[in-house]
Amino acid sequence: MKTLDITQIKQYLPHRYPMLLVDRVLDWESGKSITAIKNVTANEEFFNGHFPNKPVMPGVLMVEAMAQTAAILSFLTMGKKPDENTIVYFVGIDGVRFKRPVGPGDQLKMEVEILRVARGIWKYKAKATVDGQLAVEAELMCTLRSADDAAPATAAATDTAAAE
Repeated sequence: MKTLDITQIKQYLPHRYPMLLVDRVLDWESGKSITAIKNVTANEEFFNGHFPNKPVMPGVLMVEAMAQTAAILSFLTMGKKPDENTIVYFVGIDGVRFKRPVGPGDQLKMEVEILRVARGIWKYKAKATVDGQLAVEAELMCTLRSADDAAPATAAATDTAAAE
């Protein structure tokens, strides 16, 4: 098994608290797949307002956690670490389905598989489970760009990047 701890994860992702949503990589295979976890705690900032009486992890953050896991896999597959100018942009999210709420004390287990890489666009099949129960699934598409680039690969990437 190939694992990464939080210190190693920070070498592959520019995200930091409170937006770093991957705590540990449990296993990965270059060019194929990765399994990682996010330990969801009662101290998460988003629980203050989502929702005070029934804390639920926002679905967009579950998708973001899967995307961060996918980004780690991409860098591991390429055999390189990003520099301070490297940015991973969403260019599409298809077929997202939320199956169960995620709350404090849950451990979100993300499994991401590379479906294809073409013209700088990476496509992944992603799912996240809690205790073996499906919480969310989606197909994600991302591209890697330099912060110095004038524009991401597509108009869709520009729209998504502006929204993030």
